[in-house]
Amino acid sequence: MRIHAMWLSASVLALGWGGLAQAQTAQSTKAVDANTLQELVVTAERRTENLQSTAIAATVLTGDDLAKKGVVTVDQLQFVSPSITVNNFGQGNNINIRGIGKGEHNTQTSTGVVTYRDGATTFPGYIQEEPYFDISGVEVLRGPQGTFSGQNATGGAVIVNTNDPKIGGGHSGYLLGHYGNYDDVGLQGAVNLPINDTTAARVAFFTNYRDSFYHISGPWTGDPTLKWGAVRLSLLWTPSDKLKVLWKTDYDYLQNGGYFGDAMTKPTTDSLFRFANNTHTFATDQFIRSTAKVDYVADNGITFRSISSYAKGRTAWKGDIDGTAAAAPNYWIAEAVNERLWSQEFNLISPDTGPMKWVLGAYYQSNDYTFPKNRFLIGVPPGVVDERLDGVNKTYTAAAFGQVSFELPRGFELQVGARYSKWSTVNHVRWYVPQFPTIDYPDNETEVGYNLTGKVTLNWQLDPNNFLYAFVASGAKPGGLNGPLYFGGGVLPPPFRQELVYDYEAGWKSNLLDNHLRTQIGVYYNTFKHFQVILPIPNNPLQTTEQNNPNPSKLYGIEASAQAVFGDLSFDLGAGWTKSEIGTFWTQDPRLPRSGPCDPRTGPASASCINLGGNPQTYAPEFTFNASARYNYHLANGDTLTPQVTYSHISEQWGTLFDNRAAGDHLDPRDIVGASLAWTHGDLVTTLYGYNLTDDHYVAALLSPIRIAGAPRQFGISIMKPF
Repeated sequence: MRIHAMWLSASVLALGWGGLAQAQTAQSTKAVDANTLQELVVTAERRTENLQSTAIAATVLTGDDLAKKGVVTVDQLQFVSPSITVNNFGQGNNINIRGIGKGEHNTQTSTGVVTYRDGATTFPGYIQEEPYFDISGVEVLRGPQGTFSGQNATGGAVIVNTNDPKIGGGHSGYLLGHYGNYDDVGLQGAVNLPINDTTAARVAFFTNYRDSFYHISGPWTGDPTLKWGAVRLSLLWTPSDKLKVLWKTDYDYLQNGGYFGDAMTKPTTDSLFRFANNTHTFATDQFIRSTAKVDYVADNGITFRSISSYAKGRTAWKGDIDGTAAAAPNYWIAEAVNERLWSQEFNLISPDTGPMKWVLGAYYQSNDYTFPKNRFLIGVPPGVVDERLDGVNKTYTAAAFGQVSFELPRGFELQVGARYSKWSTVNHVRWYVPQFPTIDYPDNETEVGYNLTGKVTLNWQLDPNNFLYAFVASGAKPGGLNGPLYFGGGVLPPPFRQELVYDYEAGWKSNLLDNHLRTQIGVYYNTFKHFQVILPIPNNPLQTTEQNNPNPSKLYGIEASAQAVFGDLSFDLGAGWTKSEIGTFWTQDPRLPRSGPCDPRTGPASASCINLGGNPQTYAPEFTFNASARYNYHLANGDTLTPQVTYSHISEQWGTLFDNRAAGDHLDPRDIVGASLAWTHGDLVTTLYGYNLTDDHYVAALLSPIRIAGAPRQFGISIMKPF
């Protein structure tokens, strides 16, 4: 089911960082000498493991790192981690890692990069702008996650862990407020609440108000301001050293004002924030999610783990989707969708000691999209052709997985993991156009698929400071259903197939200069099968449907990152180079005149039938780079002054497979510069911050026929008080 969701950038603030590490429990690090690097850990393989001795390509950011870099939403991850792009369309984000993830904006196209909160899968379609506050750490995993990832994944995963209550931690916490341009004002905080010797609670909250980035003329109406509020309640109970029960519930109310964009055929970026609309606009998301994690360690050291999660949300949006106030074309959307997600995972985890370690698991997920009657329509134009949708789409995933690790002589280790998954998608919906009584089509379909994926790894701990690895991994993404053709007699096109990725990867991680410098470098080669994309139907070029590329694409590249601490100076950087080539694929551009047959495998070549083979994947920049540096100046009165500079570069991208500049497919490179100056006086931290200081106007994403702007220059001041 196609959704036309647009992007709204959330406010960005570079928080004062000097005291934030004291205010939050940094559960994704282990403290060491303050003048050397902290040990970063990952939890992707259901254990807490040192990143430097784990065969995973990942960027790990602690809560302190997020504060230093000003990361408050998932959008900003693309500016602090290599090889990732985040295309925010307001109601949802399409995340791509190494050019693989999600290229179409609809509920039937699953995500190839799964996002987790506190161990549980989050909404895969709508409502993904959830703010980062009171965060322990974020792990960005690059490459297919076909063994452990909840619903399997072709591109990677984003793991977000929030701070847990701390038994014996007293009444500790923090308050943080900020004010910036666009009347951007916000307050967040958290407090740890001791209850008794075995129980503690934690309450965290987040609020933000900001004026719109846009200057919109024309006869449109609405309130474009951003108004966010979120609260999280956590409860930890540890009645013994064998049992740990952790419960967390989040509630978010996110009034986004609207999702705005101008016509994508505009030749310059001058009008990205200044254009006309002629439709009433609003956009609101709200949800509640509750997660329970239970760990029980048996006498033999085996851990039984259960992670249960239930989430229920509602998204509503009305807005202009032609980017103009012209009488023709005049397109708008008005929709309300309810989403319900339930997931359950069980693990059996062997002790961390011994020559053989293993993990077994089972996973189940149910996700429902409900389209209430008369609440989902696209007017093209409104009142003349109103495309409506009612009903329910249900998706299911069930899987069993396991991994075993064998220690070998001379520091070698062999790991073998596998996952068997079954997925299904079910439509009970009605597609209709009230102005045309004959266009009224029930859609009751089911599609089921299976896959076997996994990972085989050879690790070599050369010495305490050098770790090498090589592996072969695979991942899968479910297929889906196509709706009936509105103006094709209600014919139901065949379902599109699941995607498969095969990843061949090798890397080297090292600790240098007595733990003052840490590096990671890796190379990869991917074979990408059955890429899912919406294109004209062969032999019926006036209708479009979601299809699979009949030939595999190839993607390969190199990634490198480093972190360093030398006394009061610290810096980090990351870089990624990716080359992608679509396999041979004949098709027609739906925006241009079309005629005659065009078979995806054979063509034939004509004025409208073209071969996309050799073109790059969508949203697959060839080069990404990010760096930050900071220095602590110690003042005579014991205060600290910390200047910081950040820089991110994302090279040019293509928003469609057709690489047509005249049609607006090209996205120019973006260079984002940020800076902050933090003054630490006792336990009070005051920070001047700035983001996108050069005010680089860039197109962040395309949603034909409009283009979506990236966030403009923002600056302000923040004050933080830990206690």
